[in-house]
Amino acid sequence: MKLSRQLPLNALRVFEAVARLQNFTRAAEELGMTQTAVSYQIKLLEDHLGDTVFIRKPRALQLTETGTQLLPKVSEAFELLAEAMQAARHTIDATLDIHSPPTFASHWLSPRLAGFRALHPNIGVRLLRMMDASEKQGTAPDITIRISAKQPENLVCHPLMRLRYSPMLSPELAASIGGIHEPADLLKLPWISEIDGAWLDWFESAKISAASIRPTSLDALGAQDIEARAAISGHGVAMLSPFFFRDDLSSGRLIQPFGLSAGDGKTYWLAYPAARRNMRKIQAFRQWIEETMATDLADHALQTLPPEARPATA
Repeated sequence: MKLSRQLPLNALRVFEAVARLQNFTRAAEELGMTQTAVSYQIKLLEDHLGDTVFIRKPRALQLTETGTQLLPKVSEAFELLAEAMQAARHTIDATLDIHSPPTFASHWLSPRLAGFRALHPNIGVRLLRMMDASEKQGTAPDITIRISAKQPENLVCHPLMRLRYSPMLSPELAASIGGIHEPADLLKLPWISEIDGAWLDWFESAKISAASIRPTSLDALGAQDIEARAAISGHGVAMLSPFFFRDDLSSGRLIQPFGLSAGDGKTYWLAYPAARRNMRKIQAFRQWIEETMATDLADHALQTLPPEARPATA
């Protein structure tokens, strides 16, 4: 049997508190125990030692020779344990591990992480891009960004946003067919994104049939950043989120011919294990990302309004 299993650790903790405070009642209050429970733990310790540790006097509490010999080492041991716990907590809080879908990581989170680091310079961030953020890992990350129609199970989850999508392409590709003047013109070009249920809603709203779409040979497995790069290179039309590709739209690398958009019914979730919900670094990141996301979504909604509909600025 291991020595640690032979030690009455709870009784030693009670002994240290009673000896330090020199009072059973105050020790019980500090430990959140009843005085009877404190007395019981001291009795267990004395039974384990085969000797008494306190001499109980009417108005005083005095350590026996055994108690006097035991106290310094017990106090030192609990101080070492406290230091070990503090060091472990510091290590855990020192780095925040985040797993994120690639496009969210590269086009939204990564460019804004400097804001989080400025607020919390003592928390490092390790960001891992994953095509499927739900796939099993050897060690669970602190934070996972999930994309799903339903709330992920067995995790604490907070919704961040829902996106809408619209066809985008390079201006050079659009010019190659004399420009995009109506939704049907998009059918003249190859498509990078797979046309599935979500995107068919866009074609239905545009009152055209997607049956004649010519798909490219590129299969990006739904990775928006790869599809966007292919679209910028002129390989075809991609269904992309204007929220993620604002810089490419404003620079002219991509064009969005029509304001019409469609959702895919999925939510971006901030998720983390329930056992870590009270960790300082997770609480800090949750507050930061929710505030930052809310501000960014509001700014994006404002930018999508026609100029005449935007509120006047001072």
